[in-house]
Amino acid sequence: MRPLRFVALGDSLTEGVGDPVGEGWRGWAALLVDGLSDGPDTSVEFTNLAVSGAQTRDVLERQTPAALALGPDVVSVVIGVNDTLRCTFDIHAVAARLDQVYAAFRAQGAVLLTACLPDPGAMLGLPGVLARPLARRQRAVNTVVHALSERHGAVHLHAAEGAWLTDRAMWSADRLHPGERGHRQLALRFHALLEQEGVATGVTPSAEPELPAPTRSASLWWLATAGTGWVARRCTDLLPQLLTLAAAEVRHRARGTSARLDLSASHAVASALAALSVAERPDAV
Repeated sequence: MRPLRFVALGDSLTEGVGDPVGEGWRGWAALLVDGLSDGPDTSVEFTNLAVSGAQTRDVLERQTPAALALGPDVVSVVIGVNDTLRCTFDIHAVAARLDQVYAAFRAQGAVLLTACLPDPGAMLGLPGVLARPLARRQRAVNTVVHALSERHGAVHLHAAEGAWLTDRAMWSADRLHPGERGHRQLALRFHALLEQEGVATGVTPSAEPELPAPTRSASLWWLATAGTGWVARRCTDLLPQLLTLAAAEVRHRARGTSARLDLSASHAVASALAALSVAERPDAV
């Protein structure tokens, strides 16, 4: 029998940022590999195509063709946060891209793993006027992922909720990526879902980290070096629009019309999903 093929797509979360091993990253997907093996007679070929900074466009245009060529039995597509951090954010485009990606893997018969993700503004501890627009965007992406996961029969993990979000021990120095303990939690939760589906028959990933958590000084050093660069790269693209969104938050709050922003976002999500349904109808123009 050929090995079971597991291919992971996505951004820095799936790349493994926050879970350093040697000179690179490991992450939740790599930690899940042994759980997919049915003992010494069954091997797993694991390929991680995730790239830090990737958006849904990158997954559709670059990672998906490479993954389809590998003929995966299990494929994970965990993506979306970087889309919310860009001035080009468009929930219609996000929905259309994810629909194409999910459909392509399901057409090959692969078991598809998806997840909704935490709000980056809340994780970074941004002030409310800055955090609310990001939260609204992340809710929109999560709603789309929920709907499309159900539509395509994906194994879906609700990672945007739970006590682990407020447990500081789960998170790395940047407060946006899980640390080793957090990556292990994701692997454990995916394994439990796959076990219910009869896909994960191997050993359950350990919840306990192999390496000690970074010291406070190490965390501060990361924030002062690599972390500063990460924030600078995101701010160059996002900050101007985020300030515009924040100004809209202040203006609507002063007028007592903040609910309109949430309503507009909900309408955009509904429109995006409705457009996909119309496009699939044989009689659609």
